[in-house]
Amino acid sequence: MYEQFAKCACEEECSIEKALTIIGGKWSFLIIKNLFGGTMRFGEIRKALHDISPKTLTVRLKELEQNGIVTRTVHPTIPPAVEYTLTEKGWDLIKIIEEMKAWGKKWA
Repeated sequence: MYEQFAKCACEEECSIEKALTIIGGKWSFLIIKNLFGGTMRFGEIRKALHDISPKTLTVRLKELEQNGIVTRTVHPTIPPAVEYTLTEKGWDLIKIIEEMKAWGKKWA
């Protein structure tokens, strides 16, 4: 019944693999989850993700921006205020996260 999930054609990259490349990391996923609450500044994201280092957060946010999941807005203040917001592509992940939350409640 679910054979299409079991194998991907050798010639083409599996779409599940592509998605996991973008959102598969623990931190990337948690950043996205937090941004469903709305626009956040770097410090707010870091505070929400207690154990993340500033370097790791910077790298993950940059990757998410490059993949079109978040937008980075720099406000010309001193010091510069940088905000992160989900793009339409990022918001499209909400169904996946809701399903994972439901699975986690049931099985974890």
